[in-house]
Amino acid sequence: MTGFTFEWWWMFAALPLPIIAYRLMPAQSSSVRVTLPHIDSASTIANRRDTVGKVLAVMAWICLVTASARPVWYDEPITVYPKHRDMMLVIDLSYSMAQEDMLFDGEYIDRLSTVKRVVSDFIQQREGDRLGLVYFADHAYLQTPLTFDHQAIETQLNQTVLKLIGTQTAIGDGIGLATKTFIDGDAPQRVMILLSDGSNNAGVLDPMEAAEIAKKNNTIIYTVGIGAGEMQVREFFMTRTVNTAEDLDERALIDIAKRTGGQYFRARNAKELSTIYDTINALQPVQQATQSWRPKTEWFFVPTFIALLLLAMTLMIRRSHV
Repeated sequence: MTGFTFEWWWMFAALPLPIIAYRLMPAQSSSVRVTLPHIDSASTIANRRDTVGKVLAVMAWICLVTASARPVWYDEPITVYPKHRDMMLVIDLSYSMAQEDMLFDGEYIDRLSTVKRVVSDFIQQREGDRLGLVYFADHAYLQTPLTFDHQAIETQLNQTVLKLIGTQTAIGDGIGLATKTFIDGDAPQRVMILLSDGSNNAGVLDPMEAAEIAKKNNTIIYTVGIGAGEMQVREFFMTRTVNTAEDLDERALIDIAKRTGGQYFRARNAKELSTIYDTINALQPVQQATQSWRPKTEWFFVPTFIALLLLAMTLMIRRSHV
C-alpha cells in the first residue's frame, strides 16, 4: 500500500516538552505596571502580538517534532527476480507469413496473426524472465533488447507488419543477432525460441554456423516450424490439394535444435502452436525466487522548512514589539 508513515514515530513523545519545561521553571515576580488611559490601545496591540508569537512558536515546535519523526512516502512494491533467465523470441517476418492457412476458431487466418495471438499469451506467462524480440527477413533486426518490461514486448509484437525488413528468410542472421544480444548478459540460462515457415535464402550467416556459435555461448534453441502443409483448396468446380508448407526446411530446424540441446516442434494450426509454447513453458519453468522492495521518499524537509519560516516570523514579531 502506498502512503505516508513516520519512521521514528516515537519522536512525537517530545511534543509536551515545552509545557513540562514551562511548568518546572520558577515563576518570575511580576513588576508593577502603571496603566495610562491614553496608551491602552498600544498595550492591547502588544498583547495580541505576544499571543501571535506564542502560537507561531508552538506551531514551529510541532513542525520540528514532525520533521524529527521522519515522514516518509512509500510507493508500490517493486519485485526483482535475482535468478532470471534470458529468452529471445526470434520470429520469421518473411512475406510467406501472410499465408492464410492457420485454422483458428473454425476460420483460416494468416500465420503472423496466429503468432501474435499465441506468443502474446506466452509472454504474459514468463514473469521473471528477461525477454527480447528479434525479427528476420532479408536480414535480422533487433526489435526489443532484453528487458523485464513484458508489456512493451507484447505491444511491439502486436504492432508488427510484414515487409518491415524485407520478404525473404535469413534464419542464420536471426540466430546470430539473438546470440550477440545474449553475450553482454549475465543470466545463468539462455534460451532462444526460433519460429519460421521457410528455408534460409538470405543473409550472410549460415544457420548451422550460427547454431554452433549459439552453442558455444551456452544457448539452447527451440525451433518451431509453422504452416498447415496439405490442405484442400476449392476452385470453381473442383477441389485440389496444395502443400502450403513446401518451403519449410524442417531438416535445418531439427538440426539447429539438436546442436544446441533444444527441440523441434511442428505447428499446423493455431491450437498446435499454442500447445507448443505451453510445452516450452513447461520445459523452461519460470524461476520462483523473488525479492521485493518499496521505493520511499523522505519528506522531513517540508515540516523543517515550515518550522524555520514560522520561527522567522516569530522573531520579526518579537523585534517589532521591542
